[in-house]
Amino acid sequence: MKLPRLSICCSILVSAVFLIAGARVAVTQKLPESTMGPSVALKMSVGGSDAVSDESCRSCHKAEFTEFGKTSHAHMQSGNKAAITCETCHGSGKAHSDAEEAAHGDDKKTAVADKLIFSFHGTAKENADRCLTCHISSKQQAMFGHSEHAAEGVSCNSCHATHLVNEIKDQSKGTLNTAQAHFFQVPQLADETRWLHESLLKAQQPNLCYTCHGTVQAQFALPAHHRVPEGVMKCTDCHNPHGTANQANLLQPVTETCTHCHVEKRGPFVYEHPAATVETCVACHNPHGTTNRMLLVRREGRQLCLQCHTGIHTEAAVPHSRFSFQTSGECVRCHVTIHGSDFDVNFLR
Repeated sequence: MKLPRLSICCSILVSAVFLIAGARVAVTQKLPESTMGPSVALKMSVGGSDAVSDESCRSCHKAEFTEFGKTSHAHMQSGNKAAITCETCHGSGKAHSDAEEAAHGDDKKTAVADKLIFSFHGTAKENADRCLTCHISSKQQAMFGHSEHAAEGVSCNSCHATHLVNEIKDQSKGTLNTAQAHFFQVPQLADETRWLHESLLKAQQPNLCYTCHGTVQAQFALPAHHRVPEGVMKCTDCHNPHGTANQANLLQPVTETCTHCHVEKRGPFVYEHPAATVETCVACHNPHGTTNRMLLVRREGRQLCLQCHTGIHTEAAVPHSRFSFQTSGECVRCHVTIHGSDFDVNFLR
């Protein structure tokens, strides 16, 4: 007798859950767009009688439609239907489509029709909000709203292209190539192949970053530099362009970013070098490039050391006279474990 009673209770509970869910859907459909998040408002704006098929878009925008069909966006499915269509990003296209048909080739009417759909010519925030409707679950994009790029008016479509059609490079002014980039090269992919496999970036790194960061480009042209111009490293190996809580939008704090590759400098050491622990690696090194060996910020290593060790020839119990640096040479001649030591507090041999 207990089993039928349990079945009846389960049936009532399931029915109640469906009734609550149905009520929530009904309430959500009645809410105006201004009271909902951008993702809900965007999805509702492309439904019902205002929606047009992708085939209608293809009739005029064939090149864009073809390129979009090659991306991962086009292959996302929701049941038996495509999860992302043209209207997912551009909004309802019915008014635009009807106006284009009514224009009959008239330039003025066509120009008016072009304004009846979102074409990513808005403000940086408006453009970015369209992408962030979906791209909000990844840690890589979570802090974009607080990033320096967002503050400077850089939006997603400044670097990424959903369909690589009009991204033709202007070669009229030539390109700035460094000699180092020709000494050691890795194979280059075709532009479309690279675009599909590198987060839909308009151009390859670091050339895309150089369009704004010209100072960094000049540093990478110096004799001592990380192998970024040669294509062995990318800017995103160290930086997250969407923003982080670290200095210079680094993926990790400065020391952790450097020791990800330079593992022998990681530590922890019994005797740490204060410059490395307090001011981090950039106290002595310029990671982009310099004219000095080891990416040092000063040409002579001893002059770099004396920026901090200013009283070394006057302090008691220090075995250096005032003029002993010339005979001893570089500081690291004796203090060889300058990044840290497990045996000697003075980083000696």
